[in-house]
Amino acid sequence: MSLRRARGAGVQTGVRRRASAPVRDTAGTSRQAALVPPGPLHLQVSSALQNWQLDTAEALLAEVDGDLPPTPGADRGGAPLTSLARAWADTLRAELLVRRLRLAGYSLLGEPLVEGGPEQDGPLDLHVGGRDAVPAGSPVRDGRSESATHAALAIALVRSARAAFDAQDDDLQRAAGLARHARIELLSRRVDAAMDEAVEAASLLDPALPVTPLLVHTLGSLAAVLADLELMPLALDYQSRAAEAAASIADRPGDRVGDAERQAATALAAEAATRLAALCTEVGESLLDDGSADAAAPHFAQARVLADRALDQLPAGDPAVLDAQVVRGWALVGGGEHAANTALLRGVVGAAAASADRALLSSAELGLGRALRRSGEPRDADDHLAAALALATEHGLPRLRRAALRELCTLHAELDDAARALPYLQAYLADELDRVDERRTRWVELFGRRKSLLETERAAGQLRRQAYEDALTHLPNRRYAEARLDGLLSSGAVPALAVVDIDRFKAINDAAGHPGGDAVLRAVGQLLVDGCRDTDEVCRWAGDEFVILLPETTAEQAERAMERIRRSIAAHDWSALGVEVPVRISVGIAQAARGDDRRTLFAAADGVLYDAKRAGRDRVVRLSGVTQTREVATLDAEPLDTAAPPTSVPDAAAPAVIMEGMSASPLDDLTDDRATDPADAAGGFAPLLVEPAEAPAQAVVPDAEERPVRPRTPLDELFGGPAPRPAGRRVEPVAPAPPVVTAPAPPAPREPVLATGPDVIWGTGRSTEQVLALVREARREHPDHPAVVVRASADTLVALASEHDAYTTMDHAAMSAAVGPVPEPVGRVGVLCASSGDTPVAAEAAFVARVTGSEVVRVDDVGGSRLRPLLTDPSLLTDVDCLVVVAGLDAALASVVSGLTEVPVVAVPTSAGQGASSFGGFSALLTMLNSAAPGVVVSAIDNGWSAGVFAARIARRTARP
Repeated sequence: MSLRRARGAGVQTGVRRRASAPVRDTAGTSRQAALVPPGPLHLQVSSALQNWQLDTAEALLAEVDGDLPPTPGADRGGAPLTSLARAWADTLRAELLVRRLRLAGYSLLGEPLVEGGPEQDGPLDLHVGGRDAVPAGSPVRDGRSESATHAALAIALVRSARAAFDAQDDDLQRAAGLARHARIELLSRRVDAAMDEAVEAASLLDPALPVTPLLVHTLGSLAAVLADLELMPLALDYQSRAAEAAASIADRPGDRVGDAERQAATALAAEAATRLAALCTEVGESLLDDGSADAAAPHFAQARVLADRALDQLPAGDPAVLDAQVVRGWALVGGGEHAANTALLRGVVGAAAASADRALLSSAELGLGRALRRSGEPRDADDHLAAALALATEHGLPRLRRAALRELCTLHAELDDAARALPYLQAYLADELDRVDERRTRWVELFGRRKSLLETERAAGQLRRQAYEDALTHLPNRRYAEARLDGLLSSGAVPALAVVDIDRFKAINDAAGHPGGDAVLRAVGQLLVDGCRDTDEVCRWAGDEFVILLPETTAEQAERAMERIRRSIAAHDWSALGVEVPVRISVGIAQAARGDDRRTLFAAADGVLYDAKRAGRDRVVRLSGVTQTREVATLDAEPLDTAAPPTSVPDAAAPAVIMEGMSASPLDDLTDDRATDPADAAGGFAPLLVEPAEAPAQAVVPDAEERPVRPRTPLDELFGGPAPRPAGRRVEPVAPAPPVVTAPAPPAPREPVLATGPDVIWGTGRSTEQVLALVREARREHPDHPAVVVRASADTLVALASEHDAYTTMDHAAMSAAVGPVPEPVGRVGVLCASSGDTPVAAEAAFVARVTGSEVVRVDDVGGSRLRPLLTDPSLLTDVDCLVVVAGLDAALASVVSGLTEVPVVAVPTSAGQGASSFGGFSALLTMLNSAAPGVVVSAIDNGWSAGVFAARIARRTARP
């Protein structure tokens, strides 16, 4: 049975209103808000669409088009693409166009449909359809061009609406939009696409969502879509949740809401109960058709109780009373009370015929026809069932159509009229949504798997965001910046790196308090993002320090960009945040040279940031990417005077940039966040390059004779090396250099060998704090190899990523992490997974093999008869040094694989299986142990850890030169 009158998504979840009623926004409610469910305008448009009153729906939408232009790409008059009103306007208009296409005999993609009439003359050419295909104000040349225009515009609207819904942070609104889009896909006969939309909507409906009318609306909409997909167990589940949510809204204390809100909540609960009762009667009738009268009786009894409750809650004269009466009549007829309900159903049919609700009339006709057939009045039953079939076919009500066909076939079979029963039977069997029980079961399992996969991917995405996002500014954090910079440098790119520090941030915190300081950090982060290109990445490094990654950018280009940002921050109105202290930034820029690593590049940029601090702050200083020397604008203004007396005595290891009036004492750096300002000197500062005291005589060597200077590295800081030189000049001592004692060359480094492999820490049964403590202890005792945490919760993985800033490797599918240095991969390990039930163990084995020091190749779903990937690509079995075969129900896979290759095989039995047939994996273990196949070793049940370590050891030793 189908009672899809309102919301346009299969069930009514709000106060019933006539579709022909004029649009009247309630006080304080904007027209855009009324268009968003469960607003009154949304209800009216949906009701008109559901009853195929397409001109009425178009008129209602046209009234809003002054505020919300109807087509993508038009002037939106202030309504942004990501607004909910825009998304719902596009969605409703797309459904309107799809319904017009259905009337013309085409799907959304322009494919012809066969609906009781001749097939259309080929598919539509959508390339000629669109807004401008038929000029405004001119008559349409033919039906095909109009349909092509409708199809092209509908596709554009669906894409626009989907993009707007995807941009929403509200998961409930996104789920509501996806459920409505699933309805549009069903109208276009795209069952697989509707299934995908329904799965994604279900994955967003977390049980912890707050109970609101919108939640009731969305749950009911999804339940109706699932019912039309013949997934009745799932439809019952979601409609039950909708009824419970609506009942909880109605049961809230009355002193907190007004009379109107209380009446609306009561009506919401009544109609949700009616929809659930309707689904119960459908399930009961299906069981009756299968000959299971005893199993059907509880469903009819529940439907009767729900319908009676709805009738008690609804006031007399409410149009929704007719719905409840139809459902109650269905339940009583299913329970065997046929004759007593005939008169009641005749009255409901008469009342429904006077209304504009064709779905309600079709339901009433079907109920009356069923009651008459079972009461022994076949001729009258035939008329009403035929009327129900015609209405259901005309208005696209698949479940009502199938029920009417089934009743008509049964009726004429009982009359021994095979000639009339056969066409109804053929139509019933030809229905494209006909599902036998076995296929229904597979669809339910598929729905659950897809939903679980989406939820896992969403949880993994959230985990990644938590691991790589700064909680205060919502910018990428240091961990992300390091990983991203490593990726850029390893790919051969030479990006520029800017290190940004907020000047005197401690003073800002002291003046505005920590909340004010946090606000400044967020605002500075946003100003940095606003001043950068889309390809640049702004990250919060630590404290009041940010880094900006500028791919394919020279130091000069980065300097100009950072100077613009520096000026914008200096000119920003900080008083709006309650900050009276000036907010300024200092920036150090370095460009990567070939061969630089992350630490070298950051040290170079950080070094020139200190120069900016010493030079007076609120400035940008860059380091040349060619000579790796610091450049300040005033250095080239005057020639170097070697006869000038020194103004201070810096470190003799390298020349220093000294400002007039500035103390060079190292203690100055302890008095502020980075360095001490010069004494209040006015005007610009001209830094001077000076020679160290007591230095030997030096001579200036012309530029033409200058030898190339290699970049300075962190090793030079520890053991000595070339000092930075000012650009364009080189100072070279004349006196001979003192003898240098050269230490003997160290032996060539050997590949690290993990004698015992990484430490394993099992997350099962341990709290997050216990796992963190064990990781700390393992890192102290064995700093040279990683500590691996397996089977950990998502919270534990997030805590590990937060505490161990570096050397953290994660795999969300395996729910595992490695903390510590991961050795370079040597050798290759192949991991074969028999089925989806074995995936967690296979992911664990693959992760452990990788962090133990081997390259890993994974192939999933190769059990049973699905060995084609291995047979068509033999390299999967031969171009590896060891194979790990993870199997539960397909435990024979290990012996099959060993017969196809000479590579050693590690077999891992799993406990995956149905019921007690797997004996907790014991049957798979016995199968593998009893195999006579050579070259196979067997691990413990579900022990991907041991298999991964063992396979990696074999691969490393096999691949060793």
